[in-house]
Amino acid sequence: MSPLSLDLLRTFLAVHRTGSITAAAQTLGLSQPAVTAQVKTLESTLDRPLFDRLPRGVAPTPAADELARRVAPGLDALDEVVAAELPSGEAVHLGGPAEFLSEVVMPMLAPLVRDGLRLRVTLGLSDDLLHDLAAGRLDLVLSTIRPRLRGVQSDPVYDEEFLLVAAPGVGPSEPLVAYAEDLPIVRRYWRSVYGRRPSMAAQVVMPDLRGVLSAVRAGMGVSVLPAYLCRRDLAAGTLVTLAEPEEPPINTGHLAVRSGAQARPAVARVREHLVRELRAAASF
Repeated sequence: MSPLSLDLLRTFLAVHRTGSITAAAQTLGLSQPAVTAQVKTLESTLDRPLFDRLPRGVAPTPAADELARRVAPGLDALDEVVAAELPSGEAVHLGGPAEFLSEVVMPMLAPLVRDGLRLRVTLGLSDDLLHDLAAGRLDLVLSTIRPRLRGVQSDPVYDEEFLLVAAPGVGPSEPLVAYAEDLPIVRRYWRSVYGRRPSMAAQVVMPDLRGVLSAVRAGMGVSVLPAYLCRRDLAAGTLVTLAEPEEPPINTGHLAVRSGAQARPAVARVREHLVRELRAAASF
């Protein structure tokens, strides 16, 4: 296989996995016109279309899916050979929710950092982080939703438990403190525990669960928070639970990795460590 053919296949696979010419260009460090030209060259060589152009991104044709199935294992294996020869000091780029990474994940990674791991962390919402993962800007993502992107593999690794909490003396009819106007966490709790949507609106909105915790602790009102974030307050008596459902609502978290990225020893090491540590803890 000539070097040119290999380049064309790498470009094709990047477009297939990201579903976007723009994202593939960012992943490969090429210009968008260069990626478009390489895809057209491959389509011309194979004499068949590989992608249907959409208003946002591209969709693979059946021929593209079959080609990806055939070439991806070989290209990923080649990347693994090359990665084994790279310097081991390359940083691992990890993404995830600010609160969970700060409270749970960073302490878990401390032994690896002390042992020489170089780590770069990006905080944000799961949808945005997963697109960055598919585009090659991140190596691993802890996601609160199940990834459904081409070229991204994931494993369920933990269950996040939710509690209805308030400061002592604050009742369930007090104002609601929430993470967002549309009450995503509160709605999940209400549907699971009470079988209906919440009828109240938030009086205080703060897009950081640690800020919501602080507001509730100060007596501003009630909220639904992940157990890992408020266990210390519950133990100290600065927060109390307002309901004790037989089965507390949970959300399953996933550890996602880009196909082929595990060829890098540092990425594989972090992934294996997090899978082991998170599953050992089981729920938070």
